[in-house]
Amino acid sequence: MEQMHRLIEIVHTAKRMVFFGGAGVSTGSGIPDFRSEDGLYRQKYRFPPEQILSHTFFIHRTEEFFRFYRDKMLYLNAKPNAAHWKLAQWEQAGRLSAVITQNIDGLHQMAGSKRVLELHGSVHRNTCMQCGAHFSAQEILNSTGIPRCPCGGIIKPDVVLYEESLDERTLMEAVREIRTADVLLIGGTSLQVYPAASLIHYFQGDHLVLINQSSTPADKNADLLITGKIEEIFSQVDFL
Repeated sequence: MEQMHRLIEIVHTAKRMVFFGGAGVSTGSGIPDFRSEDGLYRQKYRFPPEQILSHTFFIHRTEEFFRFYRDKMLYLNAKPNAAHWKLAQWEQAGRLSAVITQNIDGLHQMAGSKRVLELHGSVHRNTCMQCGAHFSAQEILNSTGIPRCPCGGIIKPDVVLYEESLDERTLMEAVREIRTADVLLIGGTSLQVYPAASLIHYFQGDHLVLINQSSTPADKNADLLITGKIEEIFSQVDFL
C-alpha cells in the first residue's frame, strides 16, 4: 500500500514523465514474453528462436522464418490491458510525454497513445523489399509460404531482427525523451535486450520507478521498486 501511495505521489508531481516498457506490458493481453518460465525462448523448435529471428535466418531460410513468425509473433486478436489504457489516459491528461516500447504489437496505439516510439518496429508495418509497397499484418497472417508482393518481391515485416540495427531516428528521439524526463517509469522489461536497455542510462531526472515481476539490473538505482504484474499495479490507480 505504501508503494502505491508513493507511485501516485510521483505521478501527480511529475512534470515530464516518460514510460519505457517491454514484453511484460503485453503478457496481460495474452501475448507471451520471451524470457520467463513459459516464454518464447523456453519453448522447443528445430532452431532456437534467437536464430530464427535473425537477419541471416530470414535471408537464407525465409519460408521457415515466416512459418515461425505467423505462429508465434502475430497476435492480431490481442486487446490492450489496464497498463496500455492507463498510459494512454496519462498522456491525454498531459502527465506522460512519451511511451518508449520494445514491443511490436501496436497495443499502445490501439489504447489511444499518440506518442509511441517503437524501438523494435511493428508487425503492423510490412514492406515489399523490391518496390516498397505496404501491407497489413493481417495480409501476412493470411498468406502462405513466403509472402510476396504482386510485383514478385518478398514482403518483410518492419521488425528489428537480430543482427539488424535499430532505427536511428527512433533511437535518437527515445534518447531525447529520456534525457529530458523528470520521471522515468520502467515496466514489464528484464532490461536484458541491448541496445534498447542501455537507453535508461540517459535518464538524469528526479525519480526512477521500476515495475516488474522479476529483478533487473536497474533495481539498485530505482527510487521506487514495485514487484508484480504491471497491468495489476496500474489497475489499482484508476483515480489518477
